[in-house]
Amino acid sequence: MSELERKRSAAPVPSEWTYAPAPESRDVVRVEDRYGLFVGGEWVEPRSGETYTTIAPSSEEPLAEVAQAGSEDVDLAVEAAREAYDDGWSDIPPSERAKYLFRIARILQERSREFAVLESLNGGKPIRESRDVDLPLSAAHFFYYAGWADKLEYAFPNRRPRSVGVAGQIIPWNFPLLMLAWKVAPAIAAGNTVVLKPAETTPLTALLFCDVLRQAELPAGVVNIVTGDGRTGAEIVKHPGVDKIAFTGSTEVGKAIQRELAGTPKRLTLELGGKAANVVFDDAPLDQAVEGIVNGIYFNQGHVCCAGSRLLVQESIYEPLIGKLKRRLGTLRVGAPLDKNTDVGAINSRQQLDKIEELVRSGRDEGAEIYQPPCRLPERGYWFVPTVFTNVAQSYRIAQEEIFGPVLSVLTFRTPDEAVEKANNTPYGLSAGVWTEKGSRILAMAQRLRAGVVWANTYNRFDPTSPFGGYKESGFGREGGLHGLEPYLTFEDESEPWGG
Repeated sequence: MSELERKRSAAPVPSEWTYAPAPESRDVVRVEDRYGLFVGGEWVEPRSGETYTTIAPSSEEPLAEVAQAGSEDVDLAVEAAREAYDDGWSDIPPSERAKYLFRIARILQERSREFAVLESLNGGKPIRESRDVDLPLSAAHFFYYAGWADKLEYAFPNRRPRSVGVAGQIIPWNFPLLMLAWKVAPAIAAGNTVVLKPAETTPLTALLFCDVLRQAELPAGVVNIVTGDGRTGAEIVKHPGVDKIAFTGSTEVGKAIQRELAGTPKRLTLELGGKAANVVFDDAPLDQAVEGIVNGIYFNQGHVCCAGSRLLVQESIYEPLIGKLKRRLGTLRVGAPLDKNTDVGAINSRQQLDKIEELVRSGRDEGAEIYQPPCRLPERGYWFVPTVFTNVAQSYRIAQEEIFGPVLSVLTFRTPDEAVEKANNTPYGLSAGVWTEKGSRILAMAQRLRAGVVWANTYNRFDPTSPFGGYKESGFGREGGLHGLEPYLTFEDESEPWGG
Protein backbone atom coordinates (compact mmCIF):
# COMPACT_ATOMS: atom_id res chain seq x y z
CA MET A 1 0.00 0.00 0.00
CA SER A 2 1.39 3.38 -0.96
CA GLU A 3 1.76 6.29 1.48
CA LEU A 4 -1.13 8.11 -0.19
CA GLU A 5 -3.39 5.06 0.10
CA ARG A 6 -2.49 4.66 3.81
CA LYS A 7 -3.42 8.33 4.46
CA ARG A 8 -6.71 7.95 2.64
CA SER A 9 -7.65 4.79 4.53
CA ALA A 10 -6.84 6.47 7.84
CA ALA A 11 -8.86 9.63 7.08
CA PRO A 12 -12.15 9.85 8.99
CA VAL A 13 -15.32 9.38 6.96
CA PRO A 14 -17.83 12.24 7.43
CA SER A 15 -20.94 11.14 9.29
CA GLU A 16 -23.04 13.57 7.27
CA TRP A 17 -22.68 15.95 4.37
CA THR A 18 -23.66 19.54 5.00
CA TYR A 19 -23.52 22.72 2.97
CA ALA A 20 -21.57 25.68 4.22
CA PRO A 21 -23.46 28.98 3.99
CA ALA A 22 -23.07 30.64 0.60
CA PRO A 23 -24.85 33.99 0.91
CA GLU A 24 -25.21 36.38 -1.99
CA SER A 25 -24.17 39.91 -1.08
CA ARG A 26 -26.87 42.48 -0.39
CA ASP A 27 -24.38 45.22 -1.22
CA VAL A 28 -25.05 44.88 -4.96
CA VAL A 29 -28.40 46.65 -4.60
CA ARG A 30 -29.31 49.89 -2.88
CA VAL A 31 -32.70 50.13 -1.24
CA GLU A 32 -33.96 53.66 -0.68
CA ASP A 33 -35.48 54.57 2.67
CA ARG A 34 -38.60 55.89 1.00
CA TYR A 35 -40.22 55.59 -2.42
CA GLY A 36 -42.78 57.80 -4.09
CA LEU A 37 -44.78 57.10 -7.24
CA PHE A 38 -43.31 56.97 -10.76
CA VAL A 39 -45.63 59.12 -12.87
CA GLY A 40 -44.86 60.88 -16.14
CA GLY A 41 -41.21 59.86 -15.98
CA GLU A 42 -40.67 61.46 -12.56
CA TRP A 43 -40.85 60.54 -8.91
CA VAL A 44 -43.75 62.27 -7.20
CA GLU A 45 -45.03 62.29 -3.66
CA PRO A 46 -48.39 60.58 -3.12
CA ARG A 47 -51.24 63.05 -2.95
CA SER A 48 -52.94 60.64 -0.58
CA GLY A 49 -50.20 61.38 1.95
CA GLU A 50 -50.18 57.70 2.94
CA THR A 51 -47.29 55.24 3.05
CA TYR A 52 -46.69 51.72 4.33
CA THR A 53 -43.65 49.61 5.15
CA THR A 54 -42.50 46.74 2.96
CA ILE A 55 -40.48 44.03 4.69
CA ALA A 56 -38.20 41.05 4.09
CA PRO A 57 -40.41 38.00 4.83
CA SER A 58 -37.41 35.87 5.77
CA SER A 59 -36.52 38.13 8.71
CA GLU A 60 -39.48 40.53 9.11
CA GLU A 61 -36.90 43.30 8.68
CA PRO A 62 -38.35 46.63 7.42
CA LEU A 63 -36.88 47.48 4.03
CA ALA A 64 -38.49 50.73 2.88
CA GLU A 65 -41.43 53.10 3.17
CA VAL A 66 -43.61 52.86 0.06
CA ALA A 67 -46.35 55.19 -1.18
CA GLN A 68 -49.99 54.17 -0.87
CA ALA A 69 -51.57 55.66 -3.97
CA GLY A 70 -55.10 57.04 -3.72
CA SER A 71 -57.67 58.08 -6.31
CA GLU A 72 -55.93 61.40 -7.08
CA ASP A 73 -52.65 59.59 -7.63
CA VAL A 74 -54.26 57.13 -10.01
CA ASP A 75 -55.88 60.06 -11.84
CA LEU A 76 -52.47 61.65 -12.27
CA ALA A 77 -50.93 58.40 -13.57
CA VAL A 78 -53.73 57.77 -16.04
CA GLU A 79 -53.52 61.36 -17.29
CA ALA A 80 -49.76 60.96 -17.80
CA ALA A 81 -50.30 57.69 -19.69
CA ARG A 82 -53.01 59.25 -21.89
CA GLU A 83 -50.86 62.27 -22.65
CA ALA A 84 -47.92 60.06 -23.64
CA TYR A 85 -50.21 57.95 -25.81
CA ASP A 86 -51.74 60.95 -27.59
CA ASP A 87 -48.46 62.84 -27.91
CA GLY A 88 -46.75 60.29 -30.08
CA TRP A 89 -46.07 56.93 -28.49
CA SER A 90 -48.92 55.28 -30.41
CA ASP A 91 -47.78 56.86 -33.67
CA ILE A 92 -43.99 56.55 -33.62
CA PRO A 93 -42.53 54.06 -36.11
CA PRO A 94 -42.85 50.58 -34.65
CA SER A 95 -39.15 49.98 -35.24
CA GLU A 96 -38.45 52.85 -32.83
CA ARG A 97 -40.67 51.26 -30.19
CA ALA A 98 -38.72 48.05 -30.68
CA LYS A 99 -35.47 49.85 -29.89
CA TYR A 100 -36.75 50.85 -26.48
CA LEU A 101 -37.77 47.28 -25.67
CA PHE A 102 -34.37 45.99 -26.78
CA ARG A 103 -32.71 48.54 -24.51
CA ILE A 104 -34.82 47.50 -21.54
CA ALA A 105 -34.00 43.83 -22.15
CA ARG A 106 -30.27 44.48 -22.34
CA ILE A 107 -30.29 46.64 -19.21
CA LEU A 108 -32.14 43.92 -17.29
CA GLN A 109 -29.44 41.49 -18.33
CA GLU A 110 -26.68 43.87 -17.29
CA ARG A 111 -28.30 44.52 -13.90
CA SER A 112 -29.58 40.98 -13.37
CA ARG A 113 -27.61 40.34 -10.18
CA GLU A 114 -28.95 43.53 -8.62
CA PHE A 115 -32.53 42.65 -9.50
CA ALA A 116 -32.19 39.02 -8.39
CA VAL A 117 -30.98 40.02 -4.94
CA LEU A 118 -33.79 42.51 -4.50
CA GLU A 119 -36.39 40.02 -5.75
CA SER A 120 -35.29 37.43 -3.19
CA LEU A 121 -34.91 39.98 -0.41
CA ASN A 122 -38.40 41.45 -0.81
CA GLY A 123 -40.22 38.29 -1.93
CA GLY A 124 -38.56 35.51 0.04
CA LYS A 125 -37.78 33.21 -2.89
CA PRO A 126 -34.37 31.49 -3.19
CA ILE A 127 -31.71 33.50 -5.00
CA ARG A 128 -31.12 30.55 -7.35
CA GLU A 129 -34.64 30.93 -8.67
CA SER A 130 -34.50 34.72 -8.97
CA ARG A 131 -31.10 34.51 -10.67
CA ASP A 132 -31.69 31.51 -12.95
CA VAL A 133 -35.40 31.78 -13.75
CA ASP A 134 -37.01 35.15 -13.07
CA LEU A 135 -34.34 37.45 -14.48
CA PRO A 136 -33.51 35.54 -17.68
CA LEU A 137 -37.21 35.10 -18.47
CA SER A 138 -37.99 38.76 -17.76
CA ALA A 139 -35.32 39.91 -20.19
CA ALA A 140 -36.40 37.29 -22.73
CA HIS A 141 -39.95 38.66 -22.78
CA PHE A 142 -38.72 42.14 -23.64
CA PHE A 143 -36.43 40.74 -26.32
CA TYR A 144 -39.26 38.65 -27.75
CA TYR A 145 -41.83 41.44 -27.98
CA ALA A 146 -39.21 43.87 -29.26
CA GLY A 147 -38.97 41.54 -32.23
CA TRP A 148 -42.71 41.71 -32.88
CA ALA A 149 -43.15 45.47 -32.42
CA ASP A 150 -42.55 46.27 -36.10
CA LYS A 151 -44.15 43.08 -37.46
CA LEU A 152 -47.71 43.32 -36.17
CA GLU A 153 -49.20 43.28 -39.66
CA TYR A 154 -47.38 40.00 -40.28
CA ALA A 155 -48.42 38.62 -36.91
CA PHE A 156 -52.10 39.31 -37.68
CA PRO A 157 -52.40 39.30 -41.48
CA ASN A 158 -55.35 41.05 -43.13
CA ARG A 159 -56.55 42.46 -39.80
CA ARG A 160 -54.91 45.93 -39.66
CA PRO A 161 -53.92 46.02 -35.96
CA ARG A 162 -53.69 49.19 -33.90
CA SER A 163 -53.11 49.91 -30.24
CA VAL A 164 -55.89 50.01 -27.66
CA GLY A 165 -54.86 52.99 -25.51
CA VAL A 166 -54.07 53.06 -21.80
CA ALA A 167 -53.60 49.69 -20.12
CA GLY A 168 -54.13 49.26 -16.38
CA GLN A 169 -52.09 46.33 -15.10
CA ILE A 170 -52.21 44.70 -11.66
CA ILE A 171 -49.64 42.04 -10.84
CA PRO A 172 -49.15 39.56 -7.96
CA TRP A 173 -46.39 39.00 -5.42
CA ASN A 174 -45.14 35.56 -6.44
CA PHE A 175 -43.17 36.65 -9.54
CA PRO A 176 -43.00 40.45 -9.23
CA LEU A 177 -40.52 41.27 -12.00
CA LEU A 178 -41.52 38.46 -14.35
CA MET A 179 -45.21 39.39 -14.15
CA LEU A 180 -44.23 42.98 -14.87
CA ALA A 181 -42.39 41.82 -17.99
CA TRP A 182 -45.30 39.62 -19.07
CA LYS A 183 -47.58 42.64 -19.00
CA VAL A 184 -45.49 45.68 -19.88
CA ALA A 185 -43.56 44.20 -22.83
CA PRO A 186 -46.52 43.30 -25.11
CA ALA A 187 -48.45 46.41 -24.09
CA ILE A 188 -45.79 48.92 -25.13
CA ALA A 189 -44.68 46.84 -28.12
CA ALA A 190 -48.22 47.21 -29.46
CA GLY A 191 -48.15 51.00 -28.93
CA ASN A 192 -50.09 51.28 -25.68
CA THR A 193 -49.13 53.13 -22.52
CA VAL A 194 -49.28 51.60 -19.05
CA VAL A 195 -50.31 52.26 -15.47
CA LEU A 196 -48.99 49.33 -13.43
CA LYS A 197 -49.56 48.44 -9.80
CA PRO A 198 -47.20 45.90 -8.24
CA ALA A 199 -48.31 43.77 -5.32
CA GLU A 200 -48.42 45.47 -1.94
CA THR A 201 -45.88 43.10 -0.37
CA THR A 202 -43.34 43.07 -3.23
CA PRO A 203 -43.06 46.54 -4.81
CA LEU A 204 -39.29 46.98 -4.76
CA THR A 205 -38.23 45.38 -8.06
CA ALA A 206 -40.98 47.30 -9.89
CA LEU A 207 -39.67 50.51 -8.32
CA LEU A 208 -36.10 49.61 -9.31
CA PHE A 209 -37.41 48.94 -12.83
CA CYS A 210 -38.24 52.65 -13.02
CA ASP A 211 -34.49 53.27 -13.12
CA VAL A 212 -34.25 50.87 -16.06
CA LEU A 213 -36.85 52.98 -17.85
CA ARG A 214 -34.73 56.05 -17.15
CA GLN A 215 -31.62 54.33 -18.51
CA ALA A 216 -33.48 53.21 -21.61
CA GLU A 217 -34.74 56.81 -22.09
CA LEU A 218 -38.29 55.62 -22.53
CA PRO A 219 -40.51 58.66 -23.21
CA ALA A 220 -42.13 60.08 -20.08
CA GLY A 221 -45.54 58.64 -19.25
CA VAL A 222 -45.32 55.50 -21.37
CA VAL A 223 -44.94 53.37 -18.22
CA ASN A 224 -46.21 54.68 -14.88
CA ILE A 225 -45.90 52.69 -11.66
CA VAL A 226 -48.15 53.32 -8.68
CA THR A 227 -47.87 51.33 -5.47
CA GLY A 228 -50.46 50.42 -2.89
CA ASP A 229 -52.83 47.72 -1.71
CA GLY A 230 -56.10 46.51 -3.19
CA ARG A 231 -57.66 49.95 -2.90
CA THR A 232 -55.17 51.28 -5.45
CA GLY A 233 -55.95 48.40 -7.79
CA ALA A 234 -59.67 49.10 -7.49
CA GLU A 235 -59.10 52.74 -8.46
CA ILE A 236 -57.25 51.62 -11.61
CA VAL A 237 -59.97 49.13 -12.53
CA LYS A 238 -62.81 51.63 -12.32
CA HIS A 239 -60.97 54.62 -13.80
CA PRO A 240 -62.80 55.83 -16.93
CA GLY A 241 -59.53 56.74 -18.65
CA VAL A 242 -58.27 53.15 -18.73
CA ASP A 243 -59.06 51.15 -21.87
CA LYS A 244 -57.85 47.70 -20.88
CA ILE A 245 -57.32 45.86 -17.60
CA ALA A 246 -54.90 42.97 -17.15
CA PHE A 247 -54.96 41.22 -13.79
CA THR A 248 -53.03 38.29 -12.37
CA GLY A 249 -54.03 37.17 -8.91
CA SER A 250 -56.71 35.37 -6.94
CA THR A 251 -59.91 34.07 -8.48
CA GLU A 252 -61.97 35.96 -5.89
CA VAL A 253 -60.50 39.33 -6.90
CA GLY A 254 -60.72 38.40 -10.59
CA LYS A 255 -64.46 37.82 -10.25
CA ALA A 256 -64.86 41.18 -8.51
CA ILE A 257 -63.01 42.91 -11.35
CA GLN A 258 -65.20 41.20 -13.95
CA ARG A 259 -68.32 42.34 -12.12
CA GLU A 260 -66.99 45.90 -11.97
CA LEU A 261 -66.29 45.99 -15.71
CA ALA A 262 -69.51 44.30 -16.83
CA GLY A 263 -71.36 46.57 -19.22
CA THR A 264 -68.35 48.79 -19.92
CA PRO A 265 -66.28 48.85 -23.13
CA LYS A 266 -63.06 48.05 -21.27
CA ARG A 267 -61.12 45.01 -22.34
CA LEU A 268 -60.16 42.46 -19.71
CA THR A 269 -57.77 39.55 -19.35
CA LEU A 270 -57.54 37.49 -16.17
CA GLU A 271 -54.92 34.97 -15.08
CA LEU A 272 -56.20 33.54 -11.82
CA GLY A 273 -55.78 30.59 -9.48
CA GLY A 274 -55.08 26.96 -10.18
CA LYS A 275 -55.15 23.48 -8.68
CA ALA A 276 -53.12 21.59 -11.24
CA ALA A 277 -52.98 17.82 -11.54
CA ASN A 278 -49.58 16.20 -12.06
CA VAL A 279 -50.41 12.74 -13.47
CA VAL A 280 -47.83 9.94 -13.19
CA PHE A 281 -48.42 6.68 -15.09
CA ASP A 282 -46.84 3.33 -14.26
CA ASP A 283 -44.39 3.48 -17.16
CA ALA A 284 -42.95 6.86 -16.15
CA PRO A 285 -39.26 7.17 -15.23
CA LEU A 286 -39.76 7.49 -11.47
CA ASP A 287 -36.58 9.35 -10.55
CA GLN A 288 -37.22 11.91 -13.28
CA ALA A 289 -40.87 12.16 -12.23
CA VAL A 290 -39.89 12.80 -8.60
CA GLU A 291 -37.72 15.72 -9.68
CA GLY A 292 -40.60 17.07 -11.74
CA ILE A 293 -43.00 16.68 -8.82
CA VAL A 294 -40.63 18.57 -6.52
CA ASN A 295 -40.16 21.32 -9.09
CA GLY A 296 -43.89 21.41 -9.68
CA ILE A 297 -44.93 22.12 -6.09
CA TYR A 298 -41.93 23.28 -4.03
CA PHE A 299 -40.53 25.72 -6.57
CA ASN A 300 -40.99 29.26 -5.19
CA GLN A 301 -42.43 27.78 -1.95
CA GLY A 302 -45.48 26.66 -3.91
CA HIS A 303 -46.34 30.30 -4.62
CA VAL A 304 -47.15 29.42 -8.23
CA CYS A 305 -50.62 29.60 -9.75
CA CYS A 306 -49.81 26.66 -12.04
CA ALA A 307 -48.16 24.59 -9.28
CA GLY A 308 -48.68 20.83 -9.51
CA SER A 309 -50.41 20.75 -6.14
CA ARG A 310 -52.41 17.56 -6.84
CA LEU A 311 -50.32 14.48 -7.57
CA LEU A 312 -52.26 11.69 -9.30
CA VAL A 313 -50.32 8.42 -9.15
CA GLN A 314 -51.24 5.14 -10.85
CA GLU A 315 -51.89 2.59 -8.09
CA SER A 316 -49.26 0.06 -9.22
CA ILE A 317 -46.39 2.50 -8.61
CA TYR A 318 -47.83 4.38 -5.65
CA GLU A 319 -45.59 2.94 -2.93
CA PRO A 320 -42.21 3.19 -4.71
CA LEU A 321 -42.97 6.69 -5.97
CA ILE A 322 -44.06 8.01 -2.57
CA GLY A 323 -41.01 6.40 -0.96
CA LYS A 324 -38.69 8.16 -3.42
CA LEU A 325 -40.58 11.42 -2.98
CA LYS A 326 -40.29 11.35 0.82
CA ARG A 327 -36.56 10.65 0.60
CA ARG A 328 -36.16 13.54 -1.82
CA LEU A 329 -38.01 15.90 0.53
CA GLY A 330 -35.43 15.12 3.19
CA THR A 331 -32.73 16.68 0.98
CA LEU A 332 -34.52 20.00 0.40
CA ARG A 333 -32.85 22.89 2.18
CA VAL A 334 -35.21 25.43 3.73
CA GLY A 335 -33.62 28.70 4.77
CA ALA A 336 -32.29 32.14 3.93
CA PRO A 337 -33.40 33.24 0.46
CA LEU A 338 -30.03 34.86 -0.31
CA ASP A 339 -28.13 31.62 0.39
CA LYS A 340 -27.25 29.96 -2.93
CA ASN A 341 -27.82 26.52 -1.34
CA THR A 342 -31.44 27.22 -0.39
CA ASP A 343 -34.16 25.21 -2.17
CA VAL A 344 -37.23 26.53 -0.34
CA GLY A 345 -37.33 30.10 0.92
CA ALA A 346 -39.70 32.12 3.07
CA ILE A 347 -43.47 32.36 2.75
CA ASN A 348 -44.27 35.77 1.31
CA SER A 349 -46.35 37.19 4.17
CA ARG A 350 -47.94 36.43 7.54
CA GLN A 351 -51.35 36.46 5.87
CA GLN A 352 -50.30 33.79 3.37
CA LEU A 353 -48.66 31.67 6.07
CA ASP A 354 -51.88 31.77 8.11
CA LYS A 355 -53.84 30.57 5.06
CA ILE A 356 -51.43 27.68 4.46
CA GLU A 357 -51.55 26.62 8.12
CA GLU A 358 -55.35 26.75 8.18
CA LEU A 359 -55.71 24.54 5.09
CA VAL A 360 -53.10 22.07 6.39
CA ARG A 361 -55.08 21.78 9.64
CA SER A 362 -58.19 21.05 7.60
CA GLY A 363 -56.35 18.26 5.78
CA ARG A 364 -55.39 16.65 9.07
CA ASP A 365 -58.91 17.06 10.48
CA GLU A 366 -60.50 15.48 7.40
CA GLY A 367 -58.32 12.38 7.72
CA ALA A 368 -55.41 12.78 5.33
CA GLU A 369 -51.99 11.50 6.40
CA ILE A 370 -49.31 14.19 6.62
CA TYR A 371 -45.58 13.81 6.04
CA GLN A 372 -43.06 16.54 6.76
CA PRO A 373 -39.31 15.83 6.69
CA PRO A 374 -37.17 16.77 9.69
CA CYS A 375 -36.48 20.43 9.22
CA ARG A 376 -35.13 23.20 11.43
CA LEU A 377 -36.80 26.48 10.52
CA PRO A 378 -35.30 29.92 11.21
CA GLU A 379 -36.59 31.59 14.35
CA ARG A 380 -37.68 34.80 12.62
CA GLY A 381 -39.66 35.25 9.44
CA TYR A 382 -42.44 33.27 7.77
CA TRP A 383 -41.65 29.63 7.07
CA PHE A 384 -43.41 26.37 6.31
CA VAL A 385 -41.95 22.87 6.00
CA PRO A 386 -42.40 21.14 2.60
CA THR A 387 -45.43 18.90 3.13
CA VAL A 388 -47.01 15.84 1.50
CA PHE A 389 -50.54 14.61 2.21
CA THR A 390 -51.43 11.03 1.32
CA ASN A 391 -54.72 9.17 1.73
CA VAL A 392 -56.46 12.24 0.29
CA ALA A 393 -60.07 12.05 -0.89
CA GLN A 394 -61.28 14.12 -3.82
CA SER A 395 -63.71 15.98 -1.55
CA TYR A 396 -61.08 17.23 0.92
CA ARG A 397 -60.40 20.95 0.92
CA ILE A 398 -56.69 20.34 0.31
CA ALA A 399 -57.67 18.60 -2.96
CA GLN A 400 -60.07 21.34 -4.05
CA GLU A 401 -58.80 24.70 -2.80
CA GLU A 402 -55.67 26.51 -3.93
CA ILE A 403 -53.23 26.47 -1.00
CA PHE A 404 -50.50 28.53 -2.70
CA GLY A 405 -47.82 27.02 -0.52
CA PRO A 406 -45.40 24.05 -0.37
CA VAL A 407 -48.15 21.48 0.21
CA LEU A 408 -48.79 18.48 -2.05
CA SER A 409 -51.95 16.34 -2.03
CA VAL A 410 -51.59 12.79 -3.40
CA LEU A 411 -54.45 10.83 -4.97
CA THR A 412 -54.40 7.56 -6.91
CA PHE A 413 -56.02 6.25 -10.09
CA ARG A 414 -56.22 2.95 -11.97
CA THR A 415 -57.02 3.85 -15.58
CA PRO A 416 -56.36 6.83 -17.86
CA ASP A 417 -60.09 7.58 -17.87
CA GLU A 418 -60.11 7.80 -14.09
CA ALA A 419 -57.02 10.03 -14.17
CA VAL A 420 -58.72 12.43 -16.58
CA GLU A 421 -61.91 12.47 -14.52
CA LYS A 422 -60.05 13.26 -11.30
CA ALA A 423 -57.74 15.80 -12.93
CA ASN A 424 -60.66 17.72 -14.42
CA ASN A 425 -62.74 17.55 -11.22
CA THR A 426 -61.79 21.07 -10.14
CA PRO A 427 -63.16 24.56 -10.71
CA TYR A 428 -59.74 25.55 -12.05
CA GLY A 429 -58.09 24.86 -15.39
CA LEU A 430 -54.70 26.53 -15.60
CA SER A 431 -52.16 23.72 -16.05
CA ALA A 432 -51.44 20.01 -15.81
CA GLY A 433 -48.55 17.56 -16.11
CA VAL A 434 -48.31 14.08 -17.62
CA TRP A 435 -45.52 11.56 -16.96
CA THR A 436 -45.31 8.55 -19.26
CA GLU A 437 -43.02 7.01 -21.86
CA LYS A 438 -45.83 6.68 -24.40
CA GLY A 439 -46.08 9.61 -26.79
CA SER A 440 -49.56 8.57 -27.86
CA ARG A 441 -50.72 8.67 -24.24
CA ILE A 442 -49.25 12.15 -23.80
CA LEU A 443 -51.20 13.43 -26.81
CA ALA A 444 -54.40 11.70 -25.73
CA MET A 445 -54.17 13.10 -22.20
CA ALA A 446 -53.31 16.60 -23.40
CA GLN A 447 -56.40 16.57 -25.59
CA ARG A 448 -58.68 15.57 -22.74
CA LEU A 449 -57.22 17.54 -19.83
CA ARG A 450 -59.11 20.80 -19.40
CA ALA A 451 -56.06 22.96 -18.78
CA GLY A 452 -54.48 25.86 -20.61
CA VAL A 453 -50.96 24.39 -20.39
CA VAL A 454 -50.07 20.68 -20.31
CA TRP A 455 -46.45 19.72 -19.64
CA ALA A 456 -45.16 16.30 -20.70
CA ASN A 457 -42.35 14.68 -18.67
CA THR A 458 -41.43 18.06 -17.23
CA TYR A 459 -43.09 20.80 -15.20
CA ASN A 460 -42.99 24.58 -14.78
CA ARG A 461 -41.19 25.20 -18.06
CA PHE A 462 -41.83 28.63 -19.56
CA ASP A 463 -40.86 30.38 -22.74
CA PRO A 464 -41.87 33.85 -23.99
CA THR A 465 -42.92 32.38 -27.35
CA SER A 466 -45.49 30.09 -25.76
CA PRO A 467 -48.92 31.35 -24.64
CA PHE A 468 -50.00 30.85 -21.04
CA GLY A 469 -53.48 31.05 -19.56
CA GLY A 470 -56.38 28.99 -18.30
CA TYR A 471 -59.99 27.89 -18.47
CA LYS A 472 -62.91 28.02 -16.07
CA GLU A 473 -62.07 29.84 -12.83
CA SER A 474 -58.43 30.16 -13.85
CA GLY A 475 -59.40 33.10 -16.05
CA PHE A 476 -59.38 33.94 -19.74
CA GLY A 477 -56.96 35.46 -22.20
CA ARG A 478 -53.37 34.47 -22.83
CA GLU A 479 -49.97 35.93 -22.01
CA GLY A 480 -46.84 35.10 -23.96
CA GLY A 481 -46.48 34.36 -27.64
CA LEU A 482 -48.54 36.08 -30.32
CA HIS A 483 -51.61 35.37 -28.19
CA GLY A 484 -50.17 37.76 -25.57
CA LEU A 485 -50.13 40.63 -28.08
CA GLU A 486 -53.74 40.32 -29.13
CA PRO A 487 -55.38 41.73 -25.95
CA TYR A 488 -53.38 44.95 -26.47
CA LEU A 489 -54.53 45.42 -30.05
CA THR A 490 -57.77 46.32 -31.71
CA PHE A 491 -58.62 45.40 -35.29
CA GLU A 492 -60.77 47.15 -37.82
CA ASP A 493 -62.66 43.94 -38.51
CA GLU A 494 -63.76 43.59 -34.88
CA SER A 495 -67.33 44.36 -33.87
CA GLU A 496 -66.81 43.64 -30.16
CA PRO A 497 -63.82 44.30 -27.90
CA TRP A 498 -61.55 41.29 -27.46
CA GLY A 499 -62.00 39.72 -24.06
CA GLY A 500 -64.95 41.94 -23.26
